[in-house]
Amino acid sequence: MSAVSGLTPSAAGLTWEERRLVLQGTPNFRDFGGYATGDGRRVRRGLLFRSGQLAHLTEDDLAALGHLRLDVVCDFRREDEQRLAPNRLPAGSPPRTVSLPITPGSNDAVFASGALDLGGREAMFDFMVAINRDFAENQGAAFGAMFRELLEQPESRSLVHCAAGKDRTGFAAAIILLALGVSREDVMQDYLLTGRYFLPAEEIDRLRRKYGLEGVADEAILPMLEVHPEYLSRAFQSIDDYGDFDSYLSEVMGLGGAEREALRRRYLEAPG
Repeated sequence: MSAVSGLTPSAAGLTWEERRLVLQGTPNFRDFGGYATGDGRRVRRGLLFRSGQLAHLTEDDLAALGHLRLDVVCDFRREDEQRLAPNRLPAGSPPRTVSLPITPGSNDAVFASGALDLGGREAMFDFMVAINRDFAENQGAAFGAMFRELLEQPESRSLVHCAAGKDRTGFAAAIILLALGVSREDVMQDYLLTGRYFLPAEEIDRLRRKYGLEGVADEAILPMLEVHPEYLSRAFQSIDDYGDFDSYLSEVMGLGGAEREALRRRYLEAPG
């Protein structure tokens, strides 16, 4: 199964290269605007960004980031991840950073307890599917706080990120786009683009060191570094249990109709 199975070369008229901001210190930084909505509008570009960790940005990276004039950064890493690898942000007028730890997106406790069978690829794949279910079912407080941050200022240039910019960030970007009226098909396309930017072969040694997986076969680890439609689809399945997405936003995220309309006014191009 391909890590980018189901991915088309282009979505919403934008190539995957056009979405990416090339930074030396993090491989998965991109604009997730530009997608069409069901009412014929389009998500504004240059306002919504997603990425992995920002701890290793170079001086050139910081200069490039400064040009984006970010207002807020939502960091979904665990508190210990944030402490051990603090973000580097542009000096002068740095964006406000909001800590919104999402624990299930990182697996130290699971590995330490021996609860995860590392006997093969299938066990890790199933574990990643379960993580995405947990995002949708049990992490509403953190993701609801993210929406409130997006609505805090009249025009907020925002970045959502975690360690790889893949799982916690992938779900965050997905529900933002869905709230703006983007189709699930395009949301899935955006999710799968991580397979273009974040290359497992280049990341596997780092992950081994992080979780103490020396001696574990590559195949047993790789699903943690990949994206697959099944991962995000499992989150969609949990969302569907609420009947419709508006009900899910309201009941789980605390985002009502007025807040969703404000979000659309802020992040969608004007009609016509």
